[in-house]
Amino acid sequence: MKGVSYTEITDAYCDSGKLRQLVDDYITSKQGSLIRMKKNEISREEFLREVEDHINDEFNMPSRETKALLKKFEEYIFGYSLLSPLIEDPEISDIRVVSYDNIRVKRLGERMDSGLRFSSSKEYRQFIDYVATRNQVNISNLNAIQRFTDNESNDDFILRFTLSMPLVNTYSEPYLCIRKVPKNFPGMKLLIEKGMMEEDCARLLIERFGQGSTLICGGNSSGKTTILNALKETIPDQMAVLVTQQADELTTMFHPDMMFLHSLPGSGESKVNYDLKQISIAGLTMDVDFFIIGEVKGAEALYLLNAAYTGQICAATIHAPGATKAINKLVDYAMYESGYRRDELMRMMDCFKTVVFMKKYKVMEIYENLGWNEEKKALEFNELFKRGC
Repeated sequence: MKGVSYTEITDAYCDSGKLRQLVDDYITSKQGSLIRMKKNEISREEFLREVEDHINDEFNMPSRETKALLKKFEEYIFGYSLLSPLIEDPEISDIRVVSYDNIRVKRLGERMDSGLRFSSSKEYRQFIDYVATRNQVNISNLNAIQRFTDNESNDDFILRFTLSMPLVNTYSEPYLCIRKVPKNFPGMKLLIEKGMMEEDCARLLIERFGQGSTLICGGNSSGKTTILNALKETIPDQMAVLVTQQADELTTMFHPDMMFLHSLPGSGESKVNYDLKQISIAGLTMDVDFFIIGEVKGAEALYLLNAAYTGQICAATIHAPGATKAINKLVDYAMYESGYRRDELMRMMDCFKTVVFMKKYKVMEIYENLGWNEEKKALEFNELFKRGC
């Protein structure tokens, strides 16, 4: 299916194509002004006055048309141009730009073509340069893979970007992936209405979440973060909560005593680096009743396990294809960081009382961890919930 191009969209805003020319000016020859505005060296109002002067100098248009062009430029440059309709669409959770003419989305859990495309590789690369510039990201050879977050440009979503450049790609174009994280995330009631779970399943999860440590697992975009975001809002106000995460996906709308720390990866020549392990260790020195790690991916697993084993209530998400397999995954991560044997760590895992498996934004399994069986040399589980096929 032929998609709608960047050229067609900008020409729809301004039939003369002047918007396209104006945008090109500000991501090429006049990019410095855009950078100064992003660095707060000039205000947004000063930047737009400069753009208006540039329109008057270059296009010789009537005042009414100048104001209209400036308005469309403002909408374009403070959004994400061709991708803006996809970012605004509440049914789309992920955007993947595979090439200039192949833009994929995940809509309601299903992957499909977006129907949009850039008109050429050159325009796509200009767009990538613009994305990097507005987010103050360096995409030189020393920084060919970049991860960054934009939590300011959209009122409804935090945008989590992963960008890889041709230096490390097999093909000659950049890859751009955008994960959209709702700022006003759904609570448990709305997740019930959306079909993620039934009311009795929700009551079970809330009850167990408040009584002991919980591990939530599943694949990419399975709903792990969504349900953790909703469950943590059920933590009583009198409990102090610490959330550590790689990207700012977990937020709070109501809880008065919830702190958030995020990792800061070093890039290029920068020596400033705070990974999840470091901030998890720091978190354990704080006066915290409930400790949450947004997604366990490495050495932080040991510190999460230590916290849970010493009686602190904990919660985390982890990639795993099933509830019981999530336990093994967490133990694997903890082994990389420690001198513990596997059986020792498995015994410690009885502190995680509940394990939840998510798939396609639905709760599929809930298991109760019954603890270590010395005779069988294994953890035992009781199935509390299993969604029918």
